[in-house]
Amino acid sequence: MPGPVSFTIERMDARQVERMHELLDLFARAFEDPEHYSSARPSREYFVRLLEDDGFFALHARKEGETIGGLVAYELRKFEQERSEVYIYDLAVDEAHRRQGVATGLIEALKPLAAARGAHVIYVQADYVDPPAIALYTKLGVREDVLHFDIPVI
Repeated sequence: MPGPVSFTIERMDARQVERMHELLDLFARAFEDPEHYSSARPSREYFVRLLEDDGFFALHARKEGETIGGLVAYELRKFEQERSEVYIYDLAVDEAHRRQGVATGLIEALKPLAAARGAHVIYVQADYVDPPAIALYTKLGVREDVLHFDIPVI
């Protein structure tokens, strides 16, 4: 899928496990969180299972052979109606390639994939301390102010 500038956007599949490591490297840099994204990387087998799951979306933007942006999203099947929602879990663009339409291109590329799965909406969270993300998501969607809680399982 071509992007608005000179980059391509592609959904990764099980043949592209090495690109998952490129995405993790990108997220580690962009979010300044190498421990979270690098300390306990999944096995090749785990990545293959994940990439074979139709409800998992891993998109990457590439320019001149380099991963410059990435998006990871999950389908949440609903019970009250026969439809689903898609949650963007992570979205990042390499600092040198920001403000060039890469993030918007990644979200636009996700839309038909989500629609094909029966999704009626894509949703994403943003931190109050991240004005660029808030501006991007405000441009593309409707803001809802909610509270988020992490509940430990152990």
